[in-house]
Amino acid sequence: MRTQINVKYLDHPDIQEADDILRTCVHCGFCNATCPTYQELGDERDGPRGRIYLLKQMLETGDVSEKSQLHLDRCLTCRSCETTCPSGVKYGRLAEIGRDIMEKQLSRPADQRFKRWLIRKVLPYPNRFRFLLRLGQLFRSFLPRDLKVQVPVKQIARPRPSQQHSRQMLVLEGCAQPSATPNTNSAAARVLDKLGISLIAAPDAGCCGAVSYHIPAHEEGLAFMRRNIDAWWPYIEAGAESIVISASGCGSMVKEYGEKLKHDDAYAAKAERISALTRDLSEILIKEDLEKLVVKQTNRKTAVHCPCSLQHAQQLGGHVEQILQRAGIELSKTQNGHLCCGSAGTYSLLQPKLSQQLLTNKITDLTIENPDQIVTANIGCQLHLGSHASVPVKHWIELLDP
Repeated sequence: MRTQINVKYLDHPDIQEADDILRTCVHCGFCNATCPTYQELGDERDGPRGRIYLLKQMLETGDVSEKSQLHLDRCLTCRSCETTCPSGVKYGRLAEIGRDIMEKQLSRPADQRFKRWLIRKVLPYPNRFRFLLRLGQLFRSFLPRDLKVQVPVKQIARPRPSQQHSRQMLVLEGCAQPSATPNTNSAAARVLDKLGISLIAAPDAGCCGAVSYHIPAHEEGLAFMRRNIDAWWPYIEAGAESIVISASGCGSMVKEYGEKLKHDDAYAAKAERISALTRDLSEILIKEDLEKLVVKQTNRKTAVHCPCSLQHAQQLGGHVEQILQRAGIELSKTQNGHLCCGSAGTYSLLQPKLSQQLLTNKITDLTIENPDQIVTANIGCQLHLGSHASVPVKHWIELLDP
């Protein structure tokens, strides 16, 4: 694809990268076949190829419209198109750069600005999120049904092991997960303890930065990333083996710290090191001897939901299924596993109608064999699926911690 970037953008630090990505696209349209929003809406501008044209037009003319912004807002950034693309177009990265430019150039209506500000000021902060969640749980029975299903029932975490092993790994506690699904990292710590690995948390680490960065408030997101690097670095220097992340959405972001901070002379090298050490929980388990685990066998059929951040961003599709099958857990068939459930970070809050349509489709695809439970690998997907599913929705690691 030929491009001619407008002079007003030539000093943007990532404009050459955006130009290179645009030139990679051969506009074949294969991406539309696996794009959830294109499949749902049937509009070329709501598919990757159309959005690439909109971004190209913006970068060449210097103009942006509210309609272009709307079509880019509807993008889940699920990156299914990247898995499909025969030319290797880095669409997700192009969308990040384009959104950043678009956000600075075109002011949003007041209600949209307030909603995004509120998300940024609540979700990344565990104490603020916990307070509002507990408030919602306290009055859950009095809420309207549509709102009630969005508030998860309070979960009690099992105790974490106190034994310390020679093999130690850092764990990201996250922002929403400690309050909404605290048993996830508790189960991870207990399972890894049986495999001779201790999980340790850096007290000063927090949100991975994805919430702010994807809205997009890039500088705010980068500040969260720098804080985590500072919090983790003493443990890395002390010999921590890996940074284990049980939420695949957070994991995909931390694995990109090196890319996001490549222009920061003070953090570029450290960020690259952090990304290299980051592992999804499934990457750890798939290499371990699972015979050391005693998994309680039941006749319960389990449907596995593989989040987009795991299969498309991290390219780890099939890992969870392999681990569970090795543990003797019966898996049920699903369909359209490549399509997003509609959670997509803050997407379910910013695009609720379309998000709910995608959720309904996903529940249908996951329950074609009437499973007894659904498991996933990301906190956002777990809460989103759990708000609609008629069977329990858990993190897959909980099945290995009977």
